[in-house]
Amino acid sequence: MKIIVNGKEYTIEPDADLSGANLSEADLRSTKLWNADLSGANLSNTNLSNANLGEANLGEAKLSNAELYRADLSVADLRKAHLEGADLRRANLRYASLSGANLSGANLWRTKLNDARLQGANLSDANLSDAKLSGADLNGAKLSGAKLWNADLSGAYVIEADLSDAKLDGADLRSATLWNANLSHSNLWRTKLNGANLSGANLSGANLSEANLTNIEYDDETIWPEGFKPPMS
Repeated sequence: MKIIVNGKEYTIEPDADLSGANLSEADLRSTKLWNADLSGANLSNTNLSNANLGEANLGEAKLSNAELYRADLSVADLRKAHLEGADLRRANLRYASLSGANLSGANLWRTKLNDARLQGANLSDANLSDAKLSGADLNGAKLSGAKLWNADLSGAYVIEADLSDAKLDGADLRSATLWNANLSHSNLWRTKLNGANLSGANLSGANLSEANLTNIEYDDETIWPEGFKPPMS
């Protein structure tokens, strides 16, 4: 398929070389771009709903405010991509690499991020409610103010991540590794923390009402809310 965007013709197909292309505000709904090279491309405000971008290279691409509803981005390379304010509801990002990506304010409701690599990613104020993040690597990620209601982070790696003021009501953090994570003033009401490792974590000011803390691990460096008595570790 050939399209003209911003006065230039592009071929939209699997394996296409679109590196550095200016496709901002284009209508690319339901297009097939698996394994395409879109590194450094400008896709801001582009409509990619239901597009197939599996295994595509989107490293450092500009996708701010892009529409990616139900898009397939499984195993895609999105390292250092700009996804601020993007609509990624119900998108498939399983096994995708998002290290250093900026997803601040993005909508990731019910997005599949199982086993995704999100080291150092910026997810502050993002909506991750009902998202699937089991086994994901969130080490050093910024999640301050993020909405993670009922999100599945079971077995996730959240080492030294910033979850301050995050909304984790009803989230599943069973067997998650939260070494030195900042959970200060987060809402952990009814959160499942069974078997989680909270060694060195900061939970000052956190709401742990009705949280399940069965078999958690912690150490002398773990900071608890004032007056809170943790179970035996």
